[in-house]
Formats: sequence, structure tokens, C-alpha cells
Amino acid sequence: MEKNMTREEKYFLLLGSLFIALLVISNVIAGKVVAIGGWMVPAAVICYALTFAVTDTIAEIWGKERTKYIVVLGFFACVISAIMIKIAIWMPAAPFWHNQEAYNLILGSSLRITVASMSAYLISQYHDIWAFHFWKDKTGGKYLWIRNNLSTGVSQLIDTVVFIVIGFYGTGAPILSMILGQYAIKLIVAMCDTPIVYILVNLINKNIFFLSHKISAKG
Repeated sequence: MEKNMTREEKYFLLLGSLFIALLVISNVIAGKVVAIGGWMVPAAVICYALTFAVTDTIAEIWGKERTKYIVVLGFFACVISAIMIKIAIWMPAAPFWHNQEAYNLILGSSLRITVASMSAYLISQYHDIWAFHFWKDKTGGKYLWIRNNLSTGVSQLIDTVVFIVIGFYGTGAPILSMILGQYAIKLIVAMCDTPIVYILVNLINKNIFFLSHKISAKG
């Protein structure tokens, strides 16, 4: 018999979908390099940084295993996205369509960049989950802002270093400058997303508690 989704399941699905959407979009728009405060960084720097706010919210409410599950789903979503984009590039263009070169340039990231991106993603996200729960144990479940910032801050550094080194080492690119610039922007976003995590956690917990209390009262 079909079972209606609970409010808790809907919130989990909503956050999981948001995480995957941000992740896939980040991989699509990362090809553009933008200038922010004198730093040259991928256009996806803000979009991708927000994924850590989502996973921290999921980790706070549902725990480590569900968060890992979402991270794995995100990985497969990115793989499928990359495959479909490659297929779209390889498909023969219509005779009247003359934008193939620009299409390749924007969407046809190299294998090296793809490997760098996926490696950085998995390593940093798994570290973030571990670090978040490490600090949660150390603080006795208190001070959400501490574990949010400490776990995300270090995870963003790992993500930046792994991506830049794998993606650009040996190419003549200014490795150290790129790492410092990207990390500075990610760190600012990480500190600014703390209120977002608090709002999401409090809103979802209150709604879940309200529904559970209402069902218990009826019983």
C-alpha cells in the first residue's frame, strides 16, 4: 500500500534536492572565471560553497549516515550530468546552428578538471561530515555555529587545495594565488551561511516536533 510522505521526509528530500541542484549547477558554471575583490575565481565559488550549509543542516538534524548518502547521490548526479553533457557535445549539430565551438568551450571541460573537481568534492565533503560530528561530540551538541564554521572552514581549504593542485599543477598557473583567492571567498561565504544553517535547523526541527506532538495528541 502506498504511504504518504511525512513532513520530515519532505524536508529531507527538499534539502537533498537543493544540495544536488547546487552541486550540478556549480560544475556547469565553473568554466567562467570572475574577478571578486581582485581575486580571480570560478563563477561557481559561491554556489558550491553553499552546499556545505546544506550538508551541515542535514548532518545536524538527521546525522552522519544520511548526510553521506546525500553526498554519494550528489557524486552520481555529477557523473550523469558530465556524461550527458559530453553526449550533447558529440551529437552532430543542425546545419543552421553555428555555435558548436562556443558550446564546446563553455561545457567541454577537460578530463583533468573533471577528476580534480570530483576528487576535491568527495574528500572535502566526507571530511566536513566527520569534522562536524567530531565537534558536535566535543561541544556536547551545543554551539552549532562553532561546528558549522570549524568543519566548513577546514573542508573548504581541503577542497580548494585538492582542486587547484590536481587541476592546474604544472600548467604554469599561479597555484598559490589561486588557492588563496578561492579560499578567501569560500571562507567568507562559510561564515555568512551560519545564520542560514540556524534558520533551517530551527525551522525544520520546530515543524517536525509540532507534527509529532499533534499526532501523539490525537493518539
